Amino acid sequence: MYQKIREVSKRFDVAPWTIWRWVNDGFFPAPYRFGPSTIRWCEDDIKKFEVRSATQM
Repeated sequence: MYQKIREVSKRFDVAPWTIWRWVNDGFFPAPYRFGPSTIRWCEDDIKKFEVRSATQM
């Protein structure tokens, strides 16, 4: 399953630009492009990020 930027930002309670900043900083997984204007994040990648982040705290 794939999520839009709004869904991802809501999940982490941050602004969409924060997600993009995290991606650019290499902190958050990069999205997949399905076309020129269709960008989504994979649910599995997000879950792996959550697990990795939880173990680093």
